[in-house]
Amino acid sequence: MSVVESKLRTRLATLTPTTLELNDDSAAHAGHAGAAPGGATHWRVRLISTQFVGKSTVARHRMVYAAIGDLMNQPIHALQIQALTPEEAARQSF
Repeated sequence: MSVVESKLRTRLATLTPTTLELNDDSAAHAGHAGAAPGGATHWRVRLISTQFVGKSTVARHRMVYAAIGDLMNQPIHALQIQALTPEEAARQSF
C-alpha cells in the first residue's frame, strides 16, 4: 500500500464507510505532468456510508473533500468520487 493510499484510507475512515475502494489510476495518465515521478496522483474512490443518507451528490462530495483536506492538489491531482448510501449500493448491479 502506498503512502498516499494509506493516508486516504485513514482520512476517509472518518466517514465510517461500510465499503471503501481506492484505485490509483496514475499510470493511465502517462505523459501528463502529474504522472511524472514525485508528481500528483489520480484516484478513483468508491465509498459507501450511512452518513450519505439524505445528502445530495454535491454534499457527499464536499464531505469527501473535507475528509481528504490538504491531500488535494498535492499529492492528489485528480479524484473521481462515487459516494453512495448502503441502499443505493444494494440497488446497483455490477
